[in-house]
Amino acid sequence: MSRADKVWIIDFGSQYTQLIARRVRELSVYSEIVLPTIKPADVRKNNVSAIILSGGPSSVYEDKAPNIDTGIFEMDLPVLGICYGLQLMSRHFGARVHTDNRREYGRSAITFQKDSILFKGISGSTTVWMSHGDHVDSLPEGFDIAAVSENNAPAALIHREKALMGLQFHPEVAHTVEGTKILKNFLFGVGKLNRDWTSERFIDQTISKVREQVGGGKVLMALSGGVDSSVMGVLLYRALGKQCIPVFINNGLLRKNEQFEVVRFLKKEMGLPIRMYNYSSLFLNALKGVTNPERKRKIIGHQFIRAFEEIARKYTDLKYLAQGTLYPDVIESRSVNGPSQVIKSHHNVGGLPKRMKLDLIEPFNRLFKDEVRKIGKEFGIPPVILNRHPFPGPGLAVRIIGEITPYRLALLRKADTVFIDELKSSGEYDRVWQSFAVLIPVKTVGVMGDQRTYENVIALRSVNSSDGMTADWSPLPYQVLSRIASRIVNEVRGINRVVYDITSKPPGTIEWE
Repeated sequence: MSRADKVWIIDFGSQYTQLIARRVRELSVYSEIVLPTIKPADVRKNNVSAIILSGGPSSVYEDKAPNIDTGIFEMDLPVLGICYGLQLMSRHFGARVHTDNRREYGRSAITFQKDSILFKGISGSTTVWMSHGDHVDSLPEGFDIAAVSENNAPAALIHREKALMGLQFHPEVAHTVEGTKILKNFLFGVGKLNRDWTSERFIDQTISKVREQVGGGKVLMALSGGVDSSVMGVLLYRALGKQCIPVFINNGLLRKNEQFEVVRFLKKEMGLPIRMYNYSSLFLNALKGVTNPERKRKIIGHQFIRAFEEIARKYTDLKYLAQGTLYPDVIESRSVNGPSQVIKSHHNVGGLPKRMKLDLIEPFNRLFKDEVRKIGKEFGIPPVILNRHPFPGPGLAVRIIGEITPYRLALLRKADTVFIDELKSSGEYDRVWQSFAVLIPVKTVGVMGDQRTYENVIALRSVNSSDGMTADWSPLPYQVLSRIASRIVNEVRGINRVVYDITSKPPGTIEWE
C-alpha cells in the first residue's frame, strides 16, 4: 500500500487547533497535532506533505512566545499560517507585528486584492471569523497582500515564489463562510495532496500492524460497551481471533442495567466471548470522601489498573492490554501540544505501570469519535451500538458533584434513566450527540403535596457535536423537557428540582467534572 499524505498542525495554544485537524480529515487527508519544538528532520522522517501553523493566545514579540525552527520555512513544503501562525511567519521574514487599537474579533468582511490558488472559487468579498489583537503592519520580504479586512489591515499574505501563505482569520470555524473552500484549495490546489485518508485504508493498515506487533501473544481487551471499545473489540477480534480476551469491568459507576445489556449484546450480537468481572467494592471504597474531580479520575484510573493486573494473572502468554482511547482523550489529558493547557485527565491516558509487564494497544488514539463510527459501519456494527451516546470511562463519578455515595449513585441512575427513556420515546435521542443527567447535591426548597421539601437538584445536559472537542447545547423541545422534569421529581424521591444546562464547549466542557 502506497504511503498516504500527512499534514502536521503545529499548535501554538489556539482553542481551534483541534478543529483544524478535524477539518483536514473531513477532506480525507490525514492530520496530526504536533509540538512547536519539531525540527525539519522530524518533518522529513515522518514524510509530512504540508504544514499548518495554528493560532494562539500569545503575542509573537513576547519573550516567552512559542516559536518554531525557521528551517521549516525553507523546506519547499506548503505552509499555511493561521492568525498567530501568520504573524510568526511574517516576523521571520522581516515584518513588524504589534498591538494597536484596531483589534478584530468576531465576523468581518475581507476583500481580495490579488489572485491566488488559495482563494480559487471564493467570492471577491467574503465573511470570515477574526480573533486577534495584534497586526502585521509592514510587508514581509517576498510577500504580497492578498486580502484586507474592513480596517484595511492585511487579512491574507502570499509569498511570491514559495508555497508560504498566511491568514489573519480562522478558516476552520463555521463562521468563516467559505473557510472549507480555502482549506481545500490549500490542500489540493497548493499542496497537490491526495484524498487517501479513508476507513478502509485505516482498517487494512491497523490489522496488519496489530498482527505484526502481537505475533503469537495474547491481548486483554478492555470493553465498556461504548462505541469506541465495541468497534475496537470487533477490529482486534477480526485481526487476532482467539488471541483476544475481551473483558468487561463493573466499576460500580455504571448506568442502570449497563453491565448486563453490554455483555449480552457483545456476546450475542457481535460474537465476542466477553467475560464480566465485578470490582464495584474496590472502586467505591477508594472513592470514599473524595470530592476533587481530578482526584476522582486518577483514583479510577489506578483502580482500573489494579483490576486489570488481577485479571491478567489468570492467563499465560498475556502481553498486551487494548483500550479504546480516542484522540480527544489524549489532547485533553496531557499537554502534548506545547502551549495548550491540560483540560482534564482521562483514566485511560498515561500508560501502564512497569510492574504490569504489558504493552498498550490503542488503535484509535489518533482518531475522533465520528471516524470510529465510520469504521464501525464498515464492520456492519448496528446503529444501536454506533449511535449510543458517549459514556465517560469514570462513569457516573464525574456526573455527581462532590463525594460519591451509594445513595447519590441511586438517585442519579433513576433520574438518568428517566431522561434517556423520554428522549428515546420522543425521537430526540438520535437527533443529539450526547445527553445525560448530573446530580448536584445542593438542597433546594420545594413544595409537594402541600408539604415543604428540601432535596437535591438534577441538571440535564444535552449537546450536539461531531467529535467532542467543541459542542453546542441542544435546543430540546419544551414539551419534552417539561415531561422529563415532571417525571424526575415525581418518580425519584430525593430530587425536587430539575435544571437544564445551556452552556456550550467552550467555555464549558461537556461533562461537568
